Amino acid sequence: MAVGHCALIVIDMQRDFLDPRGYVAQTGVDVSLLRVTIEPVQRLLAGARALGIRVIHTREGHRPDLTDLTDFKRQRTVGSGAAIGSRGPLGRLLVRGEFGHDIIDEVAPLPHEAVIDKPGFGAFYATDLELLLRAGAITHLVLAGVTSDICVHSTLREAVDRGFYCTTVSDACAAGDPEVHAAMLRCIAGEGNILGRVMNAAAVIREWHNQQQVAEVEAVAEATPRVGA
Repeated sequence: MAVGHCALIVIDMQRDFLDPRGYVAQTGVDVSLLRVTIEPVQRLLAGARALGIRVIHTREGHRPDLTDLTDFKRQRTVGSGAAIGSRGPLGRLLVRGEFGHDIIDEVAPLPHEAVIDKPGFGAFYATDLELLLRAGAITHLVLAGVTSDICVHSTLREAVDRGFYCTTVSDACAAGDPEVHAAMLRCIAGEGNILGRVMNAAAVIREWHNQQQVAEVEAVAEATPRVGA
């Protein structure tokens, strides 16, 4: 995982998913189960930023007029008791520009970091994420965020089908049900890592540093004149 060709994708760390007043909490999910991702994501962000690894954030949400909201998704969220576009404590649920739609302060993007607004679960669907990655010569993705079973997993499958090497960070992802989270990690790692690798945040950061050291040694070797040359 050469750091120069790697990107950290931080998926949907929004108030609507992680704040106890947000969209997910309105559906009855205990968001404390999702908030366990915050500290590992913070460590990943610090590690990536220190090494110059590209960081891209995503947010799920819809246009204020809801013209990009499908009938299926509309009906499903009505049935869950938290209709998209309805008024909640943090503003209209999953609507772009609302307070709840934005990323939590603990893992807020830096000014130069891209934020991908997506209307679906996967971060490649109806966005320019792939264009940004190809233009940046990115080949390896590290995925973190929420939730393991929906937006993280959808993005992972989209990425694998597009030929990206993927690593899912086990302790920097979570689901509303810990058993579902564990099952998704087994799914990813099954059949010889069919959907890429699964590693914890500490192991990912350690690998980044190791790869950076290798790159530095190689750069020095290339710059050193060869004897007799």
